Amino acid sequence: MRIWAIPLAIASTFLLLDQATKWWVVQTLGPETMARSIALPGGVVRLVYSHNTGVAFSMFQGHPELLTVAALCIVAGAIYFYTAHLDHHQTLIQASMGLIMGGAFGNLIDRIRLGYVVDFISVGWFPIFNVADSAITIGAVLLIYQFLREDLAERRARKHETLTSQ
Repeated sequence: MRIWAIPLAIASTFLLLDQATKWWVVQTLGPETMARSIALPGGVVRLVYSHNTGVAFSMFQGHPELLTVAALCIVAGAIYFYTAHLDHHQTLIQASMGLIMGGAFGNLIDRIRLGYVVDFISVGWFPIFNVADSAITIGAVLLIYQFLREDLAERRARKHETLTSQ
């Protein structure tokens, strides 16, 4: 159970943060989408209420049932992969999985409850996103970083082994 303490704490924190920010955005900028916005200092980022019936970057719009099933499969796969194939005793991997699961569940709750995901962070030309999307992205980047770090360490060890055996 210890391997779940950090992922569950991080997932719960980001799930609550995601749902709270979405609730605030709907209350503040809703009920119509894209009708109002709040520019944050600097003018690059603005908050705007938007529905996303697709996935990242609004791809695959209009298939909420399929996307809900796909999201459930991805979460189940991530849990299996974490327990069966990752070094789940490493803090960075635990944090990565917490971020990914918290974000995935945040968007999954929207899909099940609303039939779409609430997005609200608009940065320049980039597609509108939310806290859950950010958590998933950061978690994935940290996981990739950890894989690259491990791969580099393995390569260095093999090179050192080759040099010392000659």
